[in-house]
Amino acid sequence: MKPTLHPDIPFEEGYVLPIDKPLGWTSSDVVRKLKVVLRKLGYRKIKIGHAGTLDPLATGVLLICIGKATKQAETLQAEEKEYLTTIELGATTPSFDLEHPIDETFPYEHITREAVEKALQTLQGEQLQIPPVYSAKMIEGKRAYEYARQGEEVEMRRALIHIYDLQLEAFELPRVTIRIRCSKGTYVRSIARDLGIELNSGGHLTSLRRTRSGGFRVEDCYSLEEAGEQLLGEQWPQMKADFTGKRSSGRISEALR
Repeated sequence: MKPTLHPDIPFEEGYVLPIDKPLGWTSSDVVRKLKVVLRKLGYRKIKIGHAGTLDPLATGVLLICIGKATKQAETLQAEEKEYLTTIELGATTPSFDLEHPIDETFPYEHITREAVEKALQTLQGEQLQIPPVYSAKMIEGKRAYEYARQGEEVEMRRALIHIYDLQLEAFELPRVTIRIRCSKGTYVRSIARDLGIELNSGGHLTSLRRTRSGGFRVEDCYSLEEAGEQLLGEQWPQMKADFTGKRSSGRISEALR
C-alpha cells in the first residue's frame, strides 16, 4: 500500500513521486500541474522534471523528480521498463498509433496465434530499432515530428535497444495484447510496426500502459487527483477542475473520441 502524501514532505531534499499519467496528457503537462501544487505549498523555485517521457495516448508510470531528486532522473530513466499494449493488425498509421488516421490497410485473416507468438520471439533481443518519424528524436537541432508535420522526409537514425521479453496476453483478431519488458529508449510504437511487417500485414498501437519503470510499479502510483488532494488538503477543491482537466491537442482529442 502506497503511503499517504502530506505537505510536510521535505521536497527540496529530493523526492520521486510516481504518477499514473492520465490519457491525453503529455508528460510535460503533468510536470506543469505538479509545479503549481508545489508553489501552493510555498516552493517557488524548486526544480521538477520527469524520468522517461510517455506519449499523450499512453498511460501509467511516470516518475516525477522533485528537488535534488532531479539529479537522479537520468539514472531512473535508464532502468528497465514494462508495458502492456494492444496492437491492431491489418492497418498502419503515420505515427504508428491513433494520433493519426489509418493510411494503409492489409490482409490479416491469415494470422494465427502461433504465428504471432513466433513473430514475438523473432523480435526479442538486442537490436537497432528505427524510431517513428513522429517522435521527439533530435535531428540536426529539430525534433523529428517537426519535420514530419511539415511534410519533410528525414532519415531516422537507428537506436540500440534491448527487448528482453514479449508475451502474448490476448489474441482477438485484428487486435492482440502484448506484455513487453524492454530497455530505455525503446519505442513500443515501432514494435507494433515491426510486428505487422513480420506477419506480412500492418500494425499500429491502440493502447499503451507503462506498468513498471525500474522498481516502481503502477500499483505504487498516485493519480493526479490523489496527489493534489493529499498535498493541498483544504485548498484542493478550489483548483480541482483545472488540475484534472485534459490537456490535449486537436489530433489527440480526435483519437480519444
